[in-house]
Amino acid sequence: MSERSTSEPRPHVAAVGTPAPEPRLLVAENLEREYRTGPETVRVLRGASVAVGAAEVVALVGASGVGKSTLLHVLGALDRPTAGRVLFQGEDLFARSEAALARYRRDEVGFVFQFYNLLSEMTALENAMLPALIARRPRREARERASAALAEVGLGDRMHHRPGELSGGEQQRVAVARAIMNGPRVILADEPTGNLDPKTSEVVYDLFLQLQAARGIAFLIATHNPALARRADRIYRLVDGRAREYDGTADVDSGLV
Repeated sequence: MSERSTSEPRPHVAAVGTPAPEPRLLVAENLEREYRTGPETVRVLRGASVAVGAAEVVALVGASGVGKSTLLHVLGALDRPTAGRVLFQGEDLFARSEAALARYRRDEVGFVFQFYNLLSEMTALENAMLPALIARRPRREARERASAALAEVGLGDRMHHRPGELSGGEQQRVAVARAIMNGPRVILADEPTGNLDPKTSEVVYDLFLQLQAARGIAFLIATHNPALARRADRIYRLVDGRAREYDGTADVDSGLV
């Protein structure tokens, strides 16, 4: 795989005769999310719209507390919007039954969090097996899938170690292995390098790009790191609860302050 440039993203210009792009895989349309805190109503999202294409890496930048995690939680069906729609493969996600939403969270989307969210008493292998076991796959199959996933993320020789015996970067790679266990179409990563040093952050981001190329997985990555954001196919900035696609006319770093 060729190294992606760290320069500013270039606009995509279709040549004459180029086939039309595939429909977006995951789309947020004018999302709003409000929370009641006592007598007050806090509006976190105020009409946010984003789109992620199949096998596309999209970065989401914005200041702390602006609503990046809330947006990812809605897109992952961990939370419901107050208004607006989420479309997955062209279908209204929240028109589905609760059972269908559970299948979406289990099979179609993977999650990677800043703090890894690994179970400390379990080995890397056992942590990675969890999504397959939740999907009621046979334990032997879950073990084989987890072993293969850990080898794919470079932890074939560390799978019997517990989180406390692993570095931060290794723990995050276990989390990535867990996220790909059920073959998701898209991974939502919420500040996945926030606890890592710059060199390890690059390793984790390189892993995302490898999975994009090898498995065709799409990524939506919330990040404070402008250097990593610039390596994405496209960038959205979340400002005042609204997501705007970065077009190169402003400094992307300004979305991080």
